[in-house]
Amino acid sequence: MAVRWRLKRPKAHIVLLFCTIFLSWFSAFTSAAVVTLESIEIFRTHEWLNFEPSVYFQCKVENRTFLPDVKEKHVLYSFKGEESWQPLTDLTNKKCKRCGFYEKDSLKSDDVFDEWEFCASDFTRSDGKYVRTVDKEFNATFFCLDCISLQNASSHSSSSQDGKKQQIQWILVGLISGLALIVTFVGAIIAYKYWQRRKKQQEQARFLRLFEDNDDIEDELGIGPLSHVI
Repeated sequence: MAVRWRLKRPKAHIVLLFCTIFLSWFSAFTSAAVVTLESIEIFRTHEWLNFEPSVYFQCKVENRTFLPDVKEKHVLYSFKGEESWQPLTDLTNKKCKRCGFYEKDSLKSDDVFDEWEFCASDFTRSDGKYVRTVDKEFNATFFCLDCISLQNASSHSSSSQDGKKQQIQWILVGLISGLALIVTFVGAIIAYKYWQRRKKQQEQARFLRLFEDNDDIEDELGIGPLSHVI
């Protein structure tokens, strides 16, 4: 029993190691990346009565994130990412979100600074920042360092998938080529066997015709085996 346990134990370790690597890769690929607001400057407010604006950020079907410090236009507000209302949202590599900056309105529907499709692929800079500027509305800088990791994981996954597809294609080409060679070889053997059989039949038929011709000649000359009867 002890010998069997020693033989099975390495297999269990290999399976465990494989599962750990797969889970770490899968979690890195599918986990959400946290997005924070690094800075924002609004260029206008939408309130007619000169009230202090109440600006907030919101993605569809998510809660509002109010920016309590943003009160004046043409002032650059910078943040550390540690504020109580941070982070703004989280993004995955599989799907974008419909997000925007809004200004709460007490009399009518809230005003819209801008709405857009917010994606992890927007963070193309090496420092993990994404700057969005809307003319006469706002200038905002977002930070998401994990979004770069998601994109790297996605590109690695796509390249590995392309490699696997190429491998599968080469395997299929090899199988089809091998099958074609086998079919050709078998067909050549069958054709050769058929040709040999036909040649043998033709030689037998020619040999029989020779005997028949000899018998006819002997009968005509009277030297055949039945000539004494006549």
